[in-house]
Amino acid sequence: MEYTLILTFVLLTIFSDADKVIHCEIETALGSIFVELYPDKAPKTVANFLEYVSNNLYTNSSFFRVCTPQNEADRAIKIEVIQGGDVPEEKLLPPIAIETTLQTGILHKNGTLSMARDTPNSAQSSFFICINDQPELDYKGKRNPDGQGFAAFGKVTKGMDVVLKIQALENKDQYLENPVTIRSIKMIK
Repeated sequence: MEYTLILTFVLLTIFSDADKVIHCEIETALGSIFVELYPDKAPKTVANFLEYVSNNLYTNSSFFRVCTPQNEADRAIKIEVIQGGDVPEEKLLPPIAIETTLQTGILHKNGTLSMARDTPNSAQSSFFICINDQPELDYKGKRNPDGQGFAAFGKVTKGMDVVLKIQALENKDQYLENPVTIRSIKMIK
């Protein structure tokens, strides 16, 4: 595990010095979603995500949850996202400290990639992609009662059509009846 952390740090250094962004492909059963990550703005969150990527821990995980206007109707603060990255509990890495939008400046806009969490400093593998702007997920937003928001760390550059296909699938209480397999997530140049 220590070797992987060192490898992730080296990769972050190489990629962030080159263009200040890291490009990844999320290959799903419904098509690919291309994202860019911002290690200069959210270094801990990007390093955590890349550690899961470099260990192939997202391979055969899934997008399993969707928030839509219909299934959020009873909530006071509504959001639209798809959530994925369900890694088996025994393979989860330790939780990371939250890098709030106040710290990073990365807001929850359409296509933003962010970490799911319960309490502050509890994010591990699960991440989500915003559909439309979601300011209530930012620092001081009201979606999470603690007001810390969520740790945004990248955005979709291509493949929002795939995101929308996933969001439109049948769900029960926000959980997809047939989760969409994440075949792999890999860094690309």
